[in-house]
Amino acid sequence: MGSVLQREEMDTIAELFASRVFDFTQQVVYFPIRHHSPACSYHLLQTIAAYQPQIILIEGPDNSNHIIDVLAHEDTKPPVSIYYAYSAEQHNYSCYFPLLDYSPEYVAMKEARRLGIPARFIDLGYGSRLESLEHGHDIKRENEKVSYQDEKLLTSSAFIKRICESMHCRNFDELWERVFEIGGIRKPTDAFVREVFAYCYLSRQCYAEETLAEEGHLIREAHMKTCIAAAREKYGKILVVTGGFHTYGLIEERSHSYQVKQIKDEKVYPMVYTFREADQLSGYASGMPYVNYYDTVWKAIQKKEQQPFHRSAVSFLAQLLKNLRAKGETVSVADAIEGFNLVKGLAVLREKSEGGAYELLDGVTTAFTKGERSIATERPIETLAELMMGDVIGEIAKNDLDVPIVRDFKEICKKQKLQLKTTGKSQKVLELYAKESHRQASQFFHCLQFMEVEFCQKESGPDWKNYRNVNLVRESWNYSYSSYVEARLIENSLYGGTIKEAAINRLEEVVKQLPLHKSQEAARWLLQAILMGLEETGAKLFALVEDSVKHDGSFTSLCQTLKTLSILNDQRRLFALRETERLAQLIDETYYNAVTKIYELTQPNPDELAEIAEHLKYLHMLAGKGDESRADEIFADQLRDLLAHDQLPAQLEGVVTAILCDRGELAQEEIARRARGYIFGTPDRMLATAQYLQGVFTVARDIFLYDERLVADLNQLIESLSHEAFLQVVPELRLAFTYFTPMEISMIAEKVATLFQTTVEEMVRPAIDGQTLRQARELDQAIQKEFAKWSLT
Repeated sequence: MGSVLQREEMDTIAELFASRVFDFTQQVVYFPIRHHSPACSYHLLQTIAAYQPQIILIEGPDNSNHIIDVLAHEDTKPPVSIYYAYSAEQHNYSCYFPLLDYSPEYVAMKEARRLGIPARFIDLGYGSRLESLEHGHDIKRENEKVSYQDEKLLTSSAFIKRICESMHCRNFDELWERVFEIGGIRKPTDAFVREVFAYCYLSRQCYAEETLAEEGHLIREAHMKTCIAAAREKYGKILVVTGGFHTYGLIEERSHSYQVKQIKDEKVYPMVYTFREADQLSGYASGMPYVNYYDTVWKAIQKKEQQPFHRSAVSFLAQLLKNLRAKGETVSVADAIEGFNLVKGLAVLREKSEGGAYELLDGVTTAFTKGERSIATERPIETLAELMMGDVIGEIAKNDLDVPIVRDFKEICKKQKLQLKTTGKSQKVLELYAKESHRQASQFFHCLQFMEVEFCQKESGPDWKNYRNVNLVRESWNYSYSSYVEARLIENSLYGGTIKEAAINRLEEVVKQLPLHKSQEAARWLLQAILMGLEETGAKLFALVEDSVKHDGSFTSLCQTLKTLSILNDQRRLFALRETERLAQLIDETYYNAVTKIYELTQPNPDELAEIAEHLKYLHMLAGKGDESRADEIFADQLRDLLAHDQLPAQLEGVVTAILCDRGELAQEEIARRARGYIFGTPDRMLATAQYLQGVFTVARDIFLYDERLVADLNQLIESLSHEAFLQVVPELRLAFTYFTPMEISMIAEKVATLFQTTVEEMVRPAIDGQTLRQARELDQAIQKEFAKWSLT
């Protein structure tokens, strides 16, 4: 690396390094790192052993020092993270401090615990860091930083771009692996640390002081200096482990002072993390990519393997072969052998002692896809990338700092036998009617969905809220555990210490905002409460629905409320409802209020016609089921008055006519008579025929199956339409016939075939294409000309 850098700068760097950074005779020794670097961790262990510090100071928010013992505990298994969250100005802010087995910060904590010396974080807390910056919230909103370990300036400097070009590396990560990971573990520790410091120093020199201040680096370094100065008063040998970008800032003489705003109510918790979230390619965009790959390299380094990268390549090629075969891919051992030979060959070509992650990717691309990247050959590369990322999830040692709601969540998952050991998707099929434990699991899943925990997703089963698939008796849920789940649970801890308590308090917040005159909303949340098993809130919501029904003046809203209440009544055994008589009375009252509002439908919103038709059909289905015979009479009277209105939309006329005929209020012939009034009416009425039929078919589609004349009349209408009018009517006609089942469509097809004196098979035969028709027409004309010459007819 030294040959690439300017000699005068390297002299300055060498002097700084020897006298102020890595001098073991000094009270303070600085160890610059890149986050999640196995090579840095390897040399950090060598440094600790050689220097024997009395305390290790680590770059990390100092308001989480109380968590270090938990993280360094032998029962804690990385990947893990520290979670930070606080609220300000009606905005919620959160970030993560991920730690892997090979993260230098984590290695420092573990080694300090093993040696019996203290380890301390010395950086600003997340909330204090944002609040202390000028326009801090604006920066946060525009460029949200998910991770505290931000390496944006370090990895994107002009210096890095130049050195990548000089060393023919595709990106910074390939450069880092080549110089520091593969090359670094074979170098003496002082040489390795000097090169890391040089690289970070030169990257930092590419930025003006204003940029460093705006990004928050200067205020953080000032705070870290204060912590280091405090440690000087108590300890004789101090090792400071920070991101290399900050090392020069910590040794530089700077007289600036900063006003730090302390945030007292910031939440700080230890939590599990996953490889997927820690990976730069899919997670928080900081640190190194391919975390599972480098974890394998780190394990090989700890075992003192002579070639840890080649050892890892063999392991991943073997696993790749196994996974591809499991997916049905045709691959052979010869492909894997060729891939490994390419890894070694590319390493020699690129002047590396071993082939790393990028040689492995290139080797597999050539050996398994034969160099042809396409959708058909992409699976080996995708599978390898998944393997190199990994799906491991960490564990946190038992402690008094864990969040009660997280503990409750895990206890419920254990009781329900839900898999939390991996990040892959799992499935849970629930027998809602057969098993009480399954009903409890369903309530648990519904609570988590309501709280937006991002743990589970229902794939199939009854959709009570939208009145779909209500005849199904099973629910199928997919679920997947990750640190995001814990983060969302921690956010919900504001509402309670258990899942049920938090869901109740969140739902009660929603209920407070509900308008009194919209019973539909209250009923929907009542159903939600019951699905979640929240009986206490359900009782309050039931009273709210009763009140809302009295004040609701909307026909549509009342009908939606009636549907929701009817679902609760029909499923009262499943939902274990107690006040069934009170529910039945409320259904009767809602039905009565709904039918008395039919008068408002004389001038409905055109976009709501289909919905209104379904509501009228539903009221017709419920008629006579309750105790309110007076309401049924009002329903019939309201429909007759509505039908008498001369400006009633065609679709509503169709559904009202069909309902009255079904009730015996009108003769069955009235449906066909009114249909012919549209078919043979004015041009405007002709075009409205399809809407009328949609209304009829909503309730009485069988009219089209037994009335032979109606089929012939509709055909006459179609034949009489102009091309433009036909194009206008066809979409509505198609929509009308969607009400019929496939068997009924076949019956209609037979009637149409009879009308045209043909067969159904002939009708469904594919149409002749235009070119064939033109050729046939030209042939026909030629034959006619030939016949004319010979006076043939």
